[in-house]
Amino acid sequence: MTGRPLRIALLGATGAVGRAFLELLQEGELPASEVRLFASERSREERVELQGEELVVEAPGDKAFRGLDLAVFAASADVARAWAPRARAEGVVVVDTSSAFRADPEVPLVVADANPEAIAGYAAKGIVASPSAAVVPLALVLGPLWRVAGIERAAVALYQPATAAGRRGARQLEAEVLKLLNGEEPDPSDLSHRMAFNLVPQVGAFGPDGSTEEEAAVQAELRRVLGAPSLLATATAVRVPVFHGTGAAVNLRTGRKLGAAEAREILRKSPGVKVLDSPAERVYPMPMLAVHDDAALVGRIRDDATQECGLDLFVVGDNLRLGAATNAVRIARILRDRFLA
Repeated sequence: MTGRPLRIALLGATGAVGRAFLELLQEGELPASEVRLFASERSREERVELQGEELVVEAPGDKAFRGLDLAVFAASADVARAWAPRARAEGVVVVDTSSAFRADPEVPLVVADANPEAIAGYAAKGIVASPSAAVVPLALVLGPLWRVAGIERAAVALYQPATAAGRRGARQLEAEVLKLLNGEEPDPSDLSHRMAFNLVPQVGAFGPDGSTEEEAAVQAELRRVLGAPSLLATATAVRVPVFHGTGAAVNLRTGRKLGAAEAREILRKSPGVKVLDSPAERVYPMPMLAVHDDAALVGRIRDDATQECGLDLFVVGDNLRLGAATNAVRIARILRDRFLA
């Protein structure tokens, strides 16, 4: 790896994404000369071991980011909006994994292996935004097809795991499963409906057009990351009773006829993508295969006979690693190598 070790702050260190980011630091994916951990008051003074050193979690305050190079935000949108300007005022570049800045035209929305050139725009506000965890694997898979054949329309059915709602989602699914297996009725859900042994076609609040926040975000973010403002994109997001791994059934209409065989070869050569596509041998992407994998898994690639330039495929990505923490690490590497030297 090139570039000097960074002095890093992690805000949201005790959450699901924060812990995934710490796993990557532990694995040496982003060398750091200093790491400071921040979280809410209730997590203050928790201790985290990182590469043989015990770090104490702090609550952020005045001058929290002074003297550091980079702050990775793995907290809520409200927290990000409150602290990003303060981090920037203290000379730190922010990589934010929340939804706080994804729609801001002055903040680049980046999937590191799909549109790395966009990172240069960080200078406007000192922030780089990482898209929704569902968009990261989609962009890695659709980007190469877009560049070769164009994409006129994308219809996406998203299957969102419990951890897409953070640690509380995982705790809720676990509690519901245990109660149901013991013949008890689960407690009322704060995620609209029970997840265990159920499918819930709502992720986020509904908008005036009937789409949820997640569905609208996926459509808008795909256009931004792919640099395709005219792309016709539609999505339906469903919460499913698995803990990790976002799945997406994708139907495409390409600008020129591509065909399954050519699409498969393009994707085999694409960075950040693994093709698992041998249906006769029951080889295809599944959430359990994506856990702790830093690639987008794609398979079930086949022609859609109902339209002239149609293509169907299935994409899976680890929502905590690839969809958030890994993308943040890859963005940080590019910032380090190109802009923070």
